[in-house]
Order: sequence, then C-alpha cells, then structure tokens
Amino acid sequence: MRSRRLAAICVRPEQSLADAIACIDASGGQIALVTDEAGRLRGTITDGDVRRGILGGATLASSASDVMNPSPRTAHQGAPRWEVAGRLKREQIAQMPLINGDGIVVDILYADELGGVDTNRHPVVIMAGGLGTRLRPITETIPKPMVPIAGRPILEIIVERFQQQGFRSITLCLNYLGEVIEEHFKDGARFGVEISYIREEKRMGTAGALSLLSPRPALPVIVMNGDILTSVNFSQLLSFHYDNLALATMGLNRFQYQSPYGVVQVRNQNIVSLTEKPTYDFFVNAGIYVVSPEALDLVPADQYFDMPSLFDQISLDRRVAFPIHEYWLDIGRHADLERASWEFPKGHLVESGENQ
Repeated sequence: MRSRRLAAICVRPEQSLADAIACIDASGGQIALVTDEAGRLRGTITDGDVRRGILGGATLASSASDVMNPSPRTAHQGAPRWEVAGRLKREQIAQMPLINGDGIVVDILYADELGGVDTNRHPVVIMAGGLGTRLRPITETIPKPMVPIAGRPILEIIVERFQQQGFRSITLCLNYLGEVIEEHFKDGARFGVEISYIREEKRMGTAGALSLLSPRPALPVIVMNGDILTSVNFSQLLSFHYDNLALATMGLNRFQYQSPYGVVQVRNQNIVSLTEKPTYDFFVNAGIYVVSPEALDLVPADQYFDMPSLFDQISLDRRVAFPIHEYWLDIGRHADLERASWEFPKGHLVESGENQ
C-alpha cells in the first residue's frame, strides 16, 4: 500500500499540470511522480520541468505527460542509503525515487535531507530607490516600497517572505526618501534578518548599484525590485540557476494582452490578413534575478547600468529564463495598488496560478 508521503506527490499522466504543481508543493517544492494505476513510475516532473514546459507553450491545463521527464534517474529498493546519497551528490540532483522489481515506486530520497541549497548563505539585494512617479501623489511623501498594502509596507512583505524562506542577509539599495526606509528597518533584527544598505548618491539603474556591494559576494545573489508581490519559492529559483549553469537568471511573467482593434497585416498595398481583436501572449521581465559573482564583475563601477545591459554582455547559453507560474504583481500604477489591496488580505500571495 502506498504511503501517504508518496500519495501526496503522485499524479497520473492524464492529470493537469496544475495538479502536478500541487504535488510539487506537497514535496516541499521539488518533484511530482507520474505513476500509472498500479503505481509504476512513468516519469517525473520537477519545478524546472514545469518552467521549461511553460517556456515551450504549456499551460496549467496541459497534461502532466506533456512536461514530464519520461526517463528519470531512479534507484532500486534496498539500495544502501549511502549509495543513493552518493549518487544524488555526484549527479547533482535533488531527489531520487526508489522502485521495486516491477517498477513500482516504494520511496523517495531527497538531497536536502543531506543538505541542499543553503538559502542562509545566499545574499539578497532589493532595489528600493525608485521614484514611483506613477503612484503620485502617494509617493510625494513616502518612497514607493513603503506604500502600504493592507496596512503594511510592500517592502516589509517582501522582506518577510525572504525571512520565511531561510534568507538572512539582505541589502537594500536606497535613493529617493531612503531615510524613511532605513528608519523603518534599521539593522533588520526586528524582522529576523540582517539588513545593510547601499545609499546611491545618483541614479544607478537596476544593476549599477551591484558594483557597490562590498565585499564582493562569493555566491549567486538574488536581486529583486522593491515593488513586487510574489509567492515565488526563491530556493527553487536558486536551484534552477545552478541546474542550468547560469551566470544570470531572469524571472519572467507570462502576460496576455487583447488588442481593442482589428490588426491588419499589409504587404505593399495589399492586405495580407485581418485579425479582429487578437490576443497576444508573451513573457515580460518580472524584476527578479539571480546574478553569479562572475556576472557581477561585468557591472561597471559607480555608474548607471541596467539589468538588460548586463544580460546583453553574457553569452546566450549562460543567461537563463525562469518562468513564473506563481502569484506575481508589479505595483507600478494606482490600479495595481488597488488590486493588491484587495488580493493580499485574501491570501492570493500564497496561491499558485497563471498571471493575467
């Protein structure tokens, strides 16, 4: 009989990708096992498989079999634990199903039982110096990251989520009304983290302030804009960065836009096609990144520099897209602020789902 531990992370091939994501969440954000009626392993789906599937056009309604890895690495029932642990470390994978002679899953071993991505050691940098011009007149007296959502500053919610996920070292990059932010957070002790500050004397862009980090980080840094609400698992983001041998990883949000007009394609004077109010589906920069120390060396010292310019300097095979299927909202306009004020108290921040 299948244990509750396994039942919670198993999904049938015909079930939806949304069901598979629920299983991944049940496994602590690592894996869903795709099994048939008898419990035989047909494939696995990791968080990375989900995001690669989304990049390839999959949706939450797609079937689990569309994105699964049909040839997962496994170990046989009865294999010594030390042997499986050695394979996990040697092959740099996060988990391994154990199967019996009939191919039925009997257990699973996780690498984090031996020590996985250590979030405590990875620094976080939050860009909190924006002017927030689109949120005026609110931002005439308070900096944009301190705009309240359900009575709490946006930046406080962000810091709390990092703290809950095990991150302890956070640097806030300040400019406009930075003293308001510094007075609120101080050294971070009240929030269970250690907070340091970079005080920009001039506009540095979305990446320029990274040149002011001292000492230079020895591990990849998570960089995030200070006006975003998201339920992204940042440990998964780091794992994705490592798994893809990236120098820089950019979080992407799927965005859909329906044109209010009929779109006409023309060649010379001839109408080639006419599409009435088409819907465009594309990815946009989500303002969440992972930057390795080697990529930080590409940021020029003490001058304006933005993230797209940094990614342009990195070879194509070392800059990686991390599609976000979790809740994500950039609070850049009054309409976004109103939406966040309604959704956050209802728990939308901890739910997964496609973004609109």
